[in-house]
Amino acid sequence: MKTIGIAATLFGLMVGAAMVPAGAQHTDHPAPPAPPAAAPSATAAPAPAAPAGQRKILFYRNPMGLPDTSPVPKKDSMGMDYIPVYEDEVAAGTTVTISADKVQKLGVRTEPVQRRAVVRPIRAVGSIQVDERSLYVVAPKFEAWIEKLHVDTTGASVKQGEPLMEVYSPELYLAQQEYLVARKSGGGAIAQQLADGALQRLRNLDVPDEEIERLKKTGKANRTLTYRAAASGVVLEKTAQRGMRFMPGEALYRIADLSRVWLIADVFEQDMGLVRVGQDTEVVVNSLPGRSFPGKVDFIYPTLVAESRTGRVRILLDNAEGMLRPNLYATVQFKAQAGDPRLAVPESALLDTGSRQVVLVEVEQGRFQPRQIKAGARGEGFVEVLDGLADGERVVVRANFLIDSESNLRAALGAFSSGHSQH
Repeated sequence: MKTIGIAATLFGLMVGAAMVPAGAQHTDHPAPPAPPAAAPSATAAPAPAAPAGQRKILFYRNPMGLPDTSPVPKKDSMGMDYIPVYEDEVAAGTTVTISADKVQKLGVRTEPVQRRAVVRPIRAVGSIQVDERSLYVVAPKFEAWIEKLHVDTTGASVKQGEPLMEVYSPELYLAQQEYLVARKSGGGAIAQQLADGALQRLRNLDVPDEEIERLKKTGKANRTLTYRAAASGVVLEKTAQRGMRFMPGEALYRIADLSRVWLIADVFEQDMGLVRVGQDTEVVVNSLPGRSFPGKVDFIYPTLVAESRTGRVRILLDNAEGMLRPNLYATVQFKAQAGDPRLAVPESALLDTGSRQVVLVEVEQGRFQPRQIKAGARGEGFVEVLDGLADGERVVVRANFLIDSESNLRAALGAFSSGHSQH
């Protein structure tokens, strides 16, 4: 019961201090009784007024921000002095007034709200891949035996029209013989049709035109055929072996032109909305430190990888020097497109609680007011302001947490005192 009585006494002192009317002189002792009515000739002594220009103290609050106040100066358990709360500060609601020397001690710094293009850089990782449009597979359309290999190593560079191998195909040799027999049988229409049919069969089997012209001119059938590369590039895979027999459609070589390659990048789900086809990029390969390669977004895959929550983006890279090899790991930075300049504040000015976003606006010299805003995109140290601020207003960018905590405490105390004054 003794503890409850002490708590009630302190609560009454705090409420009484908060409800002191403006202009009344604060004192720690009760006012002296009024002079007796029986002495009308005696003149009452006027109450001492606060010196001109001196601010009136309503109460003292805990220096650590705890919900503890005192009507008289005191110290906390750590020996720190309680901070005075003045009448004009409570009357201003959530507006915080700070003296010039305190502003300097706290290191308060403000910056104006300005219009700027907020650009957020996007980074992702990926690997170099072969451009599928430049990939060529050597798969003959006829059955044959390989008698000689001209390109017999993986990784070799070949040019279009360069010999790959010498093959013997009974089907090709028979088609040549049919043409020669039809041409020697006479000039009739049937013979001509047979000759044309034999030549067309050779063309359908991808026999080169120069080989067909040689057959027409010389009138001799070759036992073997020189099979040539249909595209330039690097041999990525080779299954052809000397003396082996291959069937129609069997892949013997995989040749790719590496003068242009792809970078398949894995972009996080939250960044996919900022990636556009045609967007410029800068690629850095782990094995080539100090060098960067410009690229361009060529395609955005329509699916998402569920396990990593990333989307795949295809970037086209020039590789004239041949330094970008398939399966190399790389880091890519997307150059976000800058939109129209909009109001923005430094990121340090934003107090984001999750449910609301607040900045501290400098109303006048030494006076600061919390204001709720609607934030937009973020990038390069700035936050776009969609609503709540005007161009040219100054916001606190340093020591704003200290000012905001003091503003919240004063707002709570102001609401406490106003709530009790209505009873």
